[in-house]
Amino acid sequence: MWSDLLIIRVLFVFAVTVAAHFLKPAGLGFPWADLIGLATGLAIVLFEIRVRRISLKRLIGAAIGSVLGITGAFLMSKVLAESIPGNNTTVPFLQLALLLLMTYVGLVVGANKGDMLNLAALGGLFGGEKAARQSFKILDTSVIIDGRIADVAETGFLEGALVIPQFVLRELQLVADSAEATKRNRGRRGLDILQRLQKIPHLNVQILEEDFPHIRDVDMKLVELGKLYNCKVVTNDFNLNKVANLHGVEVLNINELANALKPVVLPGETMRVFILKEGKEYNQGVAYLDDGTMVVVDNAKKMISKTIDISVTSVLQTTAGKMIFGRYDERVHGVYDKTPDKAERASRERAGSPA
Repeated sequence: MWSDLLIIRVLFVFAVTVAAHFLKPAGLGFPWADLIGLATGLAIVLFEIRVRRISLKRLIGAAIGSVLGITGAFLMSKVLAESIPGNNTTVPFLQLALLLLMTYVGLVVGANKGDMLNLAALGGLFGGEKAARQSFKILDTSVIIDGRIADVAETGFLEGALVIPQFVLRELQLVADSAEATKRNRGRRGLDILQRLQKIPHLNVQILEEDFPHIRDVDMKLVELGKLYNCKVVTNDFNLNKVANLHGVEVLNINELANALKPVVLPGETMRVFILKEGKEYNQGVAYLDDGTMVVVDNAKKMISKTIDISVTSVLQTTAGKMIFGRYDERVHGVYDKTPDKAERASRERAGSPA
């Protein structure tokens, strides 16, 4: 898409240059006429690039402001022509200056006030612009490598289009080509997740060419992209989450979603866990639920490698996840030699987790 647009722009600049060569504006010949045509074509292309980044509301506001400014300048020019007698250059100069002033003021003020327009009231194409942009969800590098976004997408809970910026793809490719084995595997996993997302039938995955060359940090590029298109950024990066919120960009955090979906446990309830290892404090044991939630159990040091019933004493919710604290009482709770498959598998997979 970007290459096609580049070809169209080059052809347009060439056409303007050729037209200036043959039409000879202001009676100029080669090479001045050609240079004027080239400069005009480049100026128009630069203007087009800037206009593409402006929202529809601002464009409509700028157009209305310009028309009102030109109309006001025309009426005031008539008054000037009648008020200042004599045929001199003063009146044409004032009329031109007035036209430029009113047009400029109308353009700037109209563009700034354009955000106040309620296009949704008009319905149709205008009403759908904001909704369409807000349905975009921009994926960052960390959430692609994480992979859980594909599981969420397959359930059908994600609506709209998933957008992968070109600079995120470049970062993924750099990670996949890294000389370090760990980074290389993570990058390749991210590319595999993208292929998996593209194969989901009901999902619309798009590659966005928009970039911000003056910004080097990828996280800030994502924030600027979210502000530009008024859409949400999907991530599991804690720092990006905070920075985006400071800039007023909405964030969908996969870690927060995972924490919200964890089963609710209340103090006083009884639950069955597999004690995997010793805890930090005296006579503590540590277990893990199927979703990775850490369970710290008092009086369970002797119950390592066994499945026991415990009483929940408290639940601690942190930004990193949820922790459950419980107590084992041998007079009340049962001990089971056979470990349930799920509990044992989840605990042993997290054997390296800190207590």
